[in-house]
Amino acid sequence: MRLIDRYLLRQLVAPTLWAVVAATGLALLSTSLTQIDLIVAGGQSALVFIKATALAMPQLINMVLPVSLFVAALITLNRLQTDQELVVCFAGGMSRWRVMAPAFRLAAVLTLLSLVINLWIQPASHRAMRDVLFEVRTNLLSALIREGEFTQPAPGLTVYAQSVDRNGQIRNLFIHRAKDDGGATTYTADSGRIVIKNGAPILRLSRGSTQELSPTGVLNFLSYDDYPFELSEFINSEERVHYKPSDRFLHELLFADLTQDWEKRNHLKLLAEGHARLATPLYNLTFMGLAVWAIVGGAFSRLGYGRRIALAGAIAAVTRILGFITVSAAESVTWLNILQYAIPLSVWIWALGEVFRQHPIQAAYQRGRPPRRVTTGLPA
Repeated sequence: MRLIDRYLLRQLVAPTLWAVVAATGLALLSTSLTQIDLIVAGGQSALVFIKATALAMPQLINMVLPVSLFVAALITLNRLQTDQELVVCFAGGMSRWRVMAPAFRLAAVLTLLSLVINLWIQPASHRAMRDVLFEVRTNLLSALIREGEFTQPAPGLTVYAQSVDRNGQIRNLFIHRAKDDGGATTYTADSGRIVIKNGAPILRLSRGSTQELSPTGVLNFLSYDDYPFELSEFINSEERVHYKPSDRFLHELLFADLTQDWEKRNHLKLLAEGHARLATPLYNLTFMGLAVWAIVGGAFSRLGYGRRIALAGAIAAVTRILGFITVSAAESVTWLNILQYAIPLSVWIWALGEVFRQHPIQAAYQRGRPPRRVTTGLPA
């Protein structure tokens, strides 16, 4: 790679990285707000929240990558063109492809990176995140107890606790259990802790009492120093982690196991997601092509390129929206998956055609002579 190529590439890389970081940060903030209620309600630590948020980053990076590349390319190329650095390159005899090659090399690298994220990193991270969120939802302590609140984790069961410390120690515990035969039992304890005994969870109550009301109206009272409260009957042992289409690898999407009921019912949805994994990286090339067209697709202008930039932005937005609509429509009609590839590729090819259609001024510089001045016919 020659010196001028390295220079142009460096001018593009730094703004792209900053744009990706900024856009990912905003997207991450929005995503974390949707998870924070679940984490806080589940009584989880900040470490669990950070882990769940970090696992969502690969998908967020992939989403913002084309837009970040588009914005960074517009800013960089507009500055280079306004400072007439690109004009100097053309005047020095460089072809338009030679000048724009660093931009398309960067877009190609990001396209490959996006493809790697789509095929391997995203499904792996989403599976790990799904496991974390499933653990939070099924966490026995968080399901039973919320500090300072009466909860009903199961029919006929009411639980209250004043506080729960970091070690899982429960303070001032109240449990009321209504029975099907009309009786009821109330447990109170100064403290409690969930432990595993013989593979089954129990709530070990300390220094408390029980009041049992029989169906006939007889009240029995018992005080204790240690009492095991069985929790096995309140656990849904049949609940399992279910991986959504976004959590699955490519072979699981394109070649779904049709012997499974859920996969059979959602076969077209899985297929659409699989083609989207392969097609969405193409938007990096498409958006770079539009950015290059907006700045270099016409003659040099000292007044700026606001009109072409606005038009390129509108085309990019419409293209991406059509891509989302196509993915949704392909969940019902299989052949529409072809459009997932056709939309970004057709816009990219059009932008390339416009970029490499030589303007007379740049063509004159590349032929080795300055452009001919236009005379007005008026006397000097």
